[in-house]
Amino acid sequence: MCRKEEIIMQAHTTQRTEVARLQRQILAWQGYKEKDETSKSLGLGLLEHAFPGQTFPLSCIHEFIADKQEDEAATSGFIGGLLATLLQQGGVCIWIGSTQQLYAPALKTFGVAPEQVIFIRMQREKDILWALEESLKCADIQVVVAEIQDLDFIQSRRLQLAVEKSKVTGLLLRTAVRQHMATACAARWQVRSLPSTVVDGLPGVGFPLWSVDLLKVRNGNPGSWEVGWQRGQFTLAHKEVSVEQQRVVDLKVG
Repeated sequence: MCRKEEIIMQAHTTQRTEVARLQRQILAWQGYKEKDETSKSLGLGLLEHAFPGQTFPLSCIHEFIADKQEDEAATSGFIGGLLATLLQQGGVCIWIGSTQQLYAPALKTFGVAPEQVIFIRMQREKDILWALEESLKCADIQVVVAEIQDLDFIQSRRLQLAVEKSKVTGLLLRTAVRQHMATACAARWQVRSLPSTVVDGLPGVGFPLWSVDLLKVRNGNPGSWEVGWQRGQFTLAHKEVSVEQQRVVDLKVG
């Protein structure tokens, strides 16, 4: 190899190293937790590759949008699967809402211990938002789940600033989403139920199965997947999404 080629290769290596350093720095400014030896995969396989660092972002806000009551129920089930892993090493989750939509004992299906979840019921939306922000500020809480009607950018920014200090992870279930409303949340999801999967053709109710769309993700790659829950863990089958389909999704969610 001639001297000129060596210089070019060294320049390319230096460039890639500098770009990677800048990307990590930008992600840190935006509230993403650096992946280290203590970080754990949530068992979502290729879905997690859609996120920066190929790991589920913690210490930030995830929003789940649900247009129908059945979608709310499906999303609550999917969140139950996330909690199973997020609370695996202990910790407490605060679940805030105004309805009895969630059948709390069902969380045991996903391996979530009853004593790990504290439910708070409030009727007024502004009280729910206040309790949500105060809970996110508490570093002793592992996860905060809140059922809210909608969220504007300023409110979402306040919540994101809170978790950047406390390192708490927030999961918001939004049930009255205004189209084209931007937020400061790290990721936007939409979960719908699919016919359950049975084992070896046996009769009865099978394992939960969801259609999961990652509509927006900061510095990541949106996509769609079929996600199931079997024997205490997620199962995954990726669905290809064309550029045209993704553009339609972007137009719908703003």
